[in-house]
This record gives sequence, structure tokens and C-alpha cells, in this order.
Amino acid sequence: MRRHEKSLLPTIEANYQNLTESEKIVADFFLHHPYEEKRDYSQAAICKELTLSPSCLSRFSKKLGFRGYREFIFEYQKYAGEEAKDTKSTDQVFETYEEILSKTYSLINPEQISGLVDDLIHYKRIYVYGFGSSGLAAQEFKNRFIRVGLDVEAVTDTHALLINGFRLNEYALVIGISYSGATREVIEALIQAAGKGAKTVLITSRNEMHFHQRFSEVILCAVKKNLEYGDIISPQLPVLILIDRIYAEYINREKKRKMIYDASVETFVDRYINYQTGDKKEE
Repeated sequence: MRRHEKSLLPTIEANYQNLTESEKIVADFFLHHPYEEKRDYSQAAICKELTLSPSCLSRFSKKLGFRGYREFIFEYQKYAGEEAKDTKSTDQVFETYEEILSKTYSLINPEQISGLVDDLIHYKRIYVYGFGSSGLAAQEFKNRFIRVGLDVEAVTDTHALLINGFRLNEYALVIGISYSGATREVIEALIQAAGKGAKTVLITSRNEMHFHQRFSEVILCAVKKNLEYGDIISPQLPVLILIDRIYAEYINREKKRKMIYDASVETFVDRYINYQTGDKKEE
């Protein structure tokens, strides 16, 4: 598999909803026009092409976390060396998978992942919220980590969310999964959890400022809607890739704990088999 390259496109997509209409014109330009080495990307040239003011480019860049357009375009050109893919390829599914992987690689913050693993190790009770496709991802999160000895519970319906709210305190870690960032029940339940003193983490593709203000951490996953043929890809795929990354970090850090847990499970299975075999012999 080829080496993944960093890209600013996932960052633009994640912040798209926070942009003004004129700033979205700039975003659309970079999202939908493949990088051309010979194109003039200077502020004057882009302002003339898009009929926008320099201040608009500056505001756009600052909303993405840069000090100005000059810093943004430097980073954009630095990571934009990969040529555009042939959209007439006979296997669009694998191309879309590849692009999701590349976008995930660009968005992942290793320090943030490491911090979440610290929380998984530290907190005794872990709840994962999610509905629909995000609910399936929440179940996968539970199944993955419960096998290595963590006390994880997936909460995937409205009634369970309401009941679970009464169980929360400062000793709980609550992870909300809302790929769209618009699942009202999950967002409101996460806000309630934060009010109870719980550590709150939102996994989403939507980088909204009020999420950062209300929750302990916001972890971004790749946006699918701007990917070609994206509607044929399972909507939870970007989240599952992120869960794999978190799990890999956890296993790397907790190898000894996992070995002890695996040994305990193996002992239990051996005893169960011996018990069943003994019963059959007596019969």
C-alpha cells in the first residue's frame, strides 16, 4: 500500500459549516480544484480569480487555525503533491476507501489519541453513545475494548440515554459518536454528562466551536460527503477506522495488561471445557 500524504482538505471539510458564504467560495475552490503545480496561488491571483477581497482569504485561513493566508497556502502546497485520481476508474469503491484513509491520516492528532487512551486506562466506567450507524460504531467500540478487560457500555437508544444520565459523575468517561454532528439526542446527552462532571469526548466529522466549548475533547473523523461515489460506502467506516487507531494505541500501551487478561480468559475456557468433558464422562 502506498504511503499516505498529509492534506489540508479534511481540515477544510471539517470546518466548512463554520464559514461565511464568501469564505465557502474559497473552500469550494480548494476542495473541487485539484492542485496544479503551475497555477499561481498568490493572494492577489486567487482574489482576482474568485472576485474576493484579501481580508476574506485571511479570515478563511484563520478559521482553519492558520495565522493568515500565506501560512495556509504554504502548508497547502507542501502537502498537495499527489496527483488527482482518474475518476473513470473501474473500481471506485477502493479509491474511496483509499481517500477516506488518507483523510483520516491527515486529521488524526496523535497527542489527542494518546490522551484518550490515558482516559480509557484511568476511568473505571466508560459509556459510548450513538444512534443509527453511529450506534453500530458504539457497539463495535464496546466489543473491541471489553475483550481487553475495560468496563465499556454502549448506549444506543433514547430511553437508555435518559436512564444512563442519572448514573453519571466525575468518575465516568462518556464518548459520544455523531458522525454528522447533528444527532440532537447524543449531543444533548453529552452536554448533560458534562454537567454531571463526567469527562466527555465527541467523535464527529463536524468541527463546531461550541463543541469545543462544551466537551472535554472533540476528535474529528474524515468527512465522506465530498468524496466521489461516497454514498456507496458504509457511513460508519471513517469512525471505525478511528476506533482501530485508538485500539492500536491502547494495545501498544497496555500489552502486559492484555496478556494477563488473555491468560485469565484462556484459563476460564479450559476450566469450562474440562467441566463439560467431565460431565459427559459421568453420563
